[in-house]
Amino acid sequence: MTKRDLAVNIAQKTGITQSLIQKVVDALLNEITETLAQGQGIELRNFGVFKIKNRKERIGRNPRTGETVSIPPKKIVYFKVGKILKERVK
Repeated sequence: MTKRDLAVNIAQKTGITQSLIQKVVDALLNEITETLAQGQGIELRNFGVFKIKNRKERIGRNPRTGETVSIPPKKIVYFKVGKILKERVK
C-alpha cells in the first residue's frame, strides 16, 4: 500500500477529502521523522514503538574479495510491534 492508497482508503471511510487526508498523512510522517531525527522515541499505544538504537562498530567482510572491513557505528530506527497489532497480524 502506498501513501496515496492509504489516503484514498481513509477518505472513503471518513468522507473527508483526499487532499486533506494526504496533508494529514504527510504531516504525521514528517512529525515522526523529525522526532526520530532528534533522537526521541515515539509510542503509539497498541500499535507499536519507534526507537533509535545505537549499533556498535563491527567487522564485516566484502563478499567479492573476502577482505575484512570495519563497519562504523551508526544509529538505526527500531520498531517494536504493539500487542493489538501483533494479534491482528497473526
